[in-house]
Amino acid sequence: MIPRTEVLIIGAGPTGLVLALWLTRQNVKVRIIDRQEAKPSTSRALVIHARPLELYRQLGLADDVVANGHKIEATNIWAEGAHRAHIPIGDVGKGLTPYPFIHIYPQDRHERLLEDRLNAMGVTVQRNWELVDFEEHDEYILAQLKYTTEQPNSTKEKTEFCEARYIVGCDGAHSAVRHVCNIAFEGATYPQLFYVADIEGSGPTMNGEAHVSLNGSQFMLSLAYDKNRKARLAGAVDEEHLTKDPSELTLDDILPTTIKNMGLQVDKVNWFTTYRVHHRLAASFRKGRAFLAGDAAHIHSPVGGQGMNTGIGDAINLAWKIAAVVHGNADASLLDSYNPERRAFASALVNTTDRGFTNLVAKGYVANFIRTWVIPTVLPMLTWFNRVRHRLFQGVSQIMLNYRDSALSAGTAGYVQGGDRIPWAPVGDADNFESLKEITWQIHVYGNSKQGMEDWCRDKRVPLHVFPWDGKYQAVGFARDAAYLIRPDTYVAVAEPSGLPERFEQYLEENRIRLV
Repeated sequence: MIPRTEVLIIGAGPTGLVLALWLTRQNVKVRIIDRQEAKPSTSRALVIHARPLELYRQLGLADDVVANGHKIEATNIWAEGAHRAHIPIGDVGKGLTPYPFIHIYPQDRHERLLEDRLNAMGVTVQRNWELVDFEEHDEYILAQLKYTTEQPNSTKEKTEFCEARYIVGCDGAHSAVRHVCNIAFEGATYPQLFYVADIEGSGPTMNGEAHVSLNGSQFMLSLAYDKNRKARLAGAVDEEHLTKDPSELTLDDILPTTIKNMGLQVDKVNWFTTYRVHHRLAASFRKGRAFLAGDAAHIHSPVGGQGMNTGIGDAINLAWKIAAVVHGNADASLLDSYNPERRAFASALVNTTDRGFTNLVAKGYVANFIRTWVIPTVLPMLTWFNRVRHRLFQGVSQIMLNYRDSALSAGTAGYVQGGDRIPWAPVGDADNFESLKEITWQIHVYGNSKQGMEDWCRDKRVPLHVFPWDGKYQAVGFARDAAYLIRPDTYVAVAEPSGLPERFEQYLEENRIRLV
């Protein structure tokens, strides 16, 4: 008998694991496979931003991530071997989010946490399995899978078929799902050679802070794992001055020029690799019953540490929609919103990081002058202004991301529009995000709820959260006595200034969403 599941997930990196967790939490049966034999032992992606941390509260993950990670307190800029700027960034986003900082949490540690939580929910990643092919039928897809394991003197293989209502490719830049779907992956490869290393070291720069070294068209970023000896080094290499083939490079070949006068002593190299950086975007994130998420859908330069965080956002956006359709609480047309919502953001991100990376490694006198003199001088001055600090943090942390142009977004009340992330505001010793721990539709009212709202919520079995009016709610954009219908992924579906439930009823009918 052919195994069956609701959702077949290809790839068990952070994107695939988050998708499996959110679907399982919503009682959707999943099967998740990965071609790798073991969990990763290298850090790879490091930064987890505020928006994913906010969403991680839904499954009680955020506290563990924060407790076992490292907060970056300051960024230092070095230019041509001289220390040019020290920029405090500790709680740079204070007042905007419960996680107002830049947080380091290595990907190997991150994936262990996600997989352990998934195991605790009764789901195990099936390793050494990969997708060979699949075909789509009216009500399901039929996937051909291959299991491979290395024996002492041979390789053992077997194949099997699996039926699923949906298949999601979270399988990286060389996605088998994308290949089977024949979806174009448009973009290009940067000419520069990129390197990354995990080290243990000593010296004044191993102080738990971030350091950026700019030397000509070369740069190096040092991000601390902790307050002591471990750090990630990453940067671009000027190949014109290399005497070795790139495949033969070691960290010793690169460091003499990139860390000139920084006082960094590398005592141990735990991991080192070189690679080419790409910027590519899938022509579509969906084809029929197949979806793409994470690096399978978009890859870009590592500027801003956006890749993994964007993949997590893809997974959570898709998970609640699939769950609603699988449980009969929404028409299948709800899934049509995934591609425009997530691809629009990914497209803007690819373009933004492309510009940033290109400027960072550009050659020539003018580019070098901007990097080594203008940026170290002007950037610290700009960050004296709280508005500038907040604006920079909002962009990097993804809390500015919105779906205002989505067909699922409607209305404006105060400064909050349909499609916005619900603004964060403290409430006594807690905050208004406390209610968002449940993956469900809900309504927030800041002030007094209008007649009929309680009855409507009771009939629809929608949680109603009423927050007594306070000036701090107006400060973050809420309108007094307005009502906000919030999606399971904590974005505003409808912002209704009247505070009456009739608009919500209309919205649900228009979008064929059933709450009971």
